Amino acid sequence: MMDLLTHLVQFCRALRERGVPATPAEAIVAAEALARVELVDRDEVYLALRSVLTSRVEDYVVFDELFDAFWTTAGVAKGGCERRPPVPPIALPDLAPPRRARTSISLDRWMRSADDASEPAQLLAPSDRESLGTQDFRTFGDDALCEITRVAARMARRLAARPSRRWKRARRGARVHLRATMRGLLGTGGDPAGLAYQERKLRRTKLVAICDVSGSMDLYSRFLLQCLFALQHSFARVETFVFSTRLDRITDQLDRRRYHDALDDLSHTVRGWSGGTRIGESLAAFADVWMRLVDRRTIVIVLSDGWETGDPEQLGAALEAIAKRAGRVIWLNPLLGSPTYQPLTRGMQAALPHVDIFAPAHNLASLEALVHHLSL
Repeated sequence: MMDLLTHLVQFCRALRERGVPATPAEAIVAAEALARVELVDRDEVYLALRSVLTSRVEDYVVFDELFDAFWTTAGVAKGGCERRPPVPPIALPDLAPPRRARTSISLDRWMRSADDASEPAQLLAPSDRESLGTQDFRTFGDDALCEITRVAARMARRLAARPSRRWKRARRGARVHLRATMRGLLGTGGDPAGLAYQERKLRRTKLVAICDVSGSMDLYSRFLLQCLFALQHSFARVETFVFSTRLDRITDQLDRRRYHDALDDLSHTVRGWSGGTRIGESLAAFADVWMRLVDRRTIVIVLSDGWETGDPEQLGAALEAIAKRAGRVIWLNPLLGSPTYQPLTRGMQAALPHVDIFAPAHNLASLEALVHHLSL
């Protein structure tokens, strides 16, 4: 059964690389569908997978091509219905490009999208913007990147303007500063010399974002990275990291003026993009090398679907060490936007005991709601 699940995951990844939005959530449903059909009947397998993994008519051609390649090689018997002409089996290793090549394909596609989206998106009416707010990122077109930038800018303004519980002296303020007023009376022999005022200090919250850019997150990480780019340009106290099989700090790359230039830098400096997922090793690397960035005023945000291929105990230990130093740990999981999702993977089970807030990150509304969680 594990070989079948591995094969299904590889099939979904191949679909995503060809533009079919087959997310890990659909992969879970597809696995449940396969458990309810006769695996020896190729037609039943075909109909079960196509009904779950495709949502557009234009995806059928790509699905048929990859299905014939993957599931003929997997040894699924051909049923009695001859719906499509048979094709020669294709060896699975030929379907998976080298990891470096996959990285270039992913970032090249993002860079082309960034160029196409350089002009502001024309949102015709408030109802269009409202529909974008609840629309899943995996269905977004390139023209929605501008709306993500606007959402991030609004988030940054709200973060920068949040008052703290502490007060400071000010020329004008919400209330009288009694101590400063009395001190001023000492210099005038007790004669009234004017009132001193105070206002609330602004919060000095720092953000550390650690974003999963593995293959299973490819449909979401593009938009989440766009949000982090805009947030870093509007809110100075942001450190950004990405990981797949290793951790990379990309704060300097995101400091470029144009998002396309930032992606170009990332294509030359970050290795393993859209590869496997080793969350524990990546968080352990952060804890070993970059823990100096974290203190009680720091909020650490992990953006990942939790599909760990490494040691879940290492993930739990690393996150525990981070949580002891940080003011708050927030885990954003795009799959949490699905009403049927349950955090049952080994990675999420190891992480949840050390997470303060577990929230979705699958649409614009969930990103805007993040501001409410960023208060220390």
